[in-house]
Amino acid sequence: MRVKKLNGATDTTHLLKKLNVDSGGVKILHQKSQIHLFYIEDLHVGAANILKQDALSIGADLAVPRGTVIAKTPTVDCLLIATTRQLQKLAKKELAQPFGLKGLAEELAYFLDAKKPKKAKIMGVLNANEDSFYEGSRFVGKEAVRHIERMVDQGADIIDIGAVSSRPGAAVVDEQEELQRLKPIFQAICEAKIYEDTVLSIDSYAPLVVKEALESGFSIINDITGFENDTLCKLCASYNATAVVMHMQGTPQTMQNNPQYDDVVFEVYEYLAKQVEKLESFGVQDIVLDVGIGFGKRLEDNIALLKNLEHFLRLEKTLLVGASRKSMIDALSPSKPHERLAGTLALHLEAVRNGAGIVRVHDVYEHKQALEVAYSLM
Repeated sequence: MRVKKLNGATDTTHLLKKLNVDSGGVKILHQKSQIHLFYIEDLHVGAANILKQDALSIGADLAVPRGTVIAKTPTVDCLLIATTRQLQKLAKKELAQPFGLKGLAEELAYFLDAKKPKKAKIMGVLNANEDSFYEGSRFVGKEAVRHIERMVDQGADIIDIGAVSSRPGAAVVDEQEELQRLKPIFQAICEAKIYEDTVLSIDSYAPLVVKEALESGFSIINDITGFENDTLCKLCASYNATAVVMHMQGTPQTMQNNPQYDDVVFEVYEYLAKQVEKLESFGVQDIVLDVGIGFGKRLEDNIALLKNLEHFLRLEKTLLVGASRKSMIDALSPSKPHERLAGTLALHLEAVRNGAGIVRVHDVYEHKQALEVAYSLM
């Protein structure tokens, strides 16, 4: 006899089929092997006591504060621990319970239905400004076109082009100046007809620039200000473009001046949900969400967002993560931007594992290779 301990991320479906388990049994046993944790805030104490008993009755559990059973406080925070199979049962069971448990049941059902993308797309970065924090991304004119073609050959699915630095404390740039920086690239793209075979994204929140990009064959608007500007919403809808909505606390000039959150995951979620509703009211149909790693976030906020990325799948939109060579890597392992490729790959692989559908990167070839290897291990 031999015994082998398996990793928690092991593909149990593959193993069950290898054992020649009945097809019905494969589905049931796979659901029993997946453990989920849900942190529930401000739950009515009566609901907590009911949920505790219902969870225990099906083999799951609910961790509650001391004094919950005697209703020491009107509401409590708690931790639900359950397998996929148990959650399915619990979600049905709580639909008939009082104290807001029906709403909780509906939330659990949404999370159970959330689907992670099978493979993430790679968005390659190109900057037309001289002050972007990573100089390896700076290209202009026809050299920009050559770099676009190089990134596409290396495996990029999307090319994101910008001309204004959004690093902390970056100088404000007039939209006319921004457009002048980009015009040679737009002209070269049109001459080479790059837009015919390549998905192009404009990294800008200036309406004048965005309109020119859309006229030049771009089909994605990547707005770090989260489409607060109604004009951008209208442009996005009228050109049937994809909107990439990012969360940022403050502006690039102020965002790292002591950013604060009570709960970064919930606050970013609520903001993105609000902006999705706004864009859809303008008629925008294709929306991508970016939690804004490094944009008005402390190190612990960035880590919390990456670890809990699955929470945002509840919004049923593609998730984009851009942590490429950012300063959070330096905070974890002191390094200059040109020394942060390894850290970038670690962050982006974790993001993909947790549900990211697009990663925005400076290093396309390395990401393509790392992702192909990672898919074989997932």
